[in-house]
Amino acid sequence: MNRPDTTTLSLGFSPCPNDTFIFNALVHGLVPAPLRFQERLEDVETLNRLVLERALDVSKISYHLLGHVRDDYCLLRSGGALGRGCGPLVVARQDKDISTLRGSRIAVPGLYTTALLLLRLFDPLLDRFLVMPFDRIMEAVARGEADAGLIIHESRFTYADHGLVQLLDLGEWWERETGQPIPLGGIVARRSLGERLISAIDLALRQSVEYGLANPEAAAGYIRGHSQEMSDTVCASHIGLYVNNFSRDLGDEGITSVAALLRRGEAAGLIPPSTKDLFTP
Repeated sequence: MNRPDTTTLSLGFSPCPNDTFIFNALVHGLVPAPLRFQERLEDVETLNRLVLERALDVSKISYHLLGHVRDDYCLLRSGGALGRGCGPLVVARQDKDISTLRGSRIAVPGLYTTALLLLRLFDPLLDRFLVMPFDRIMEAVARGEADAGLIIHESRFTYADHGLVQLLDLGEWWERETGQPIPLGGIVARRSLGERLISAIDLALRQSVEYGLANPEAAAGYIRGHSQEMSDTVCASHIGLYVNNFSRDLGDEGITSVAALLRRGEAAGLIPPSTKDLFTP
């Protein structure tokens, strides 16, 4: 692995409103940071693939993918997406029992998304997946290209506009099964950066979250610049749902939830085991 340039680090996150809200102050120098960042905005599965290839220094990823890169990346405590009432949904053109989808075509937003891990944990017999960008899934289901779709992000606010109905809320299922908030995505850093630098990055990220919460209009232009096709109402709902106290710091409850997801994924043979500490480089 090439040693990263510690004057400028690559930083990956999505153009979704919650990420641009969280990272705005950090990338625009509104909070103290230990170095400069070159941001790269991509959809979550592209970020997952880049981190899987060890191509980014710091990045937002799905917690599913975390299970595959723990040897080289550690988890930061700030900047992630966890919560209640914010899980992935399974939608279709007509209401039906979820078990009838076994053997059917289900459009999914990526092989390493937490959404797919949750769906496979819910029912291992659901195994015919069509991978496509998350923002194409609802149209694909509406046109009959897929029998159902696994939707994430702002799609939970707009699927009815496509004539679709909800079959399953995987967040509700997870909360009922575990009593814990649902862990969707977190921020990771290369372990090779070292504990001191990683701690400084984590602190800067927390300050970026807190700056955004204290100055909610400061990121408006940056957010809208990357979400032109999203209405103001949907944009605000997205931020309100996915930016919360867990974004400041995972805390004990968040850490317990992430550990539970990884443990269940390991037990199901869907992610490899690891002896690495999640946080310590």
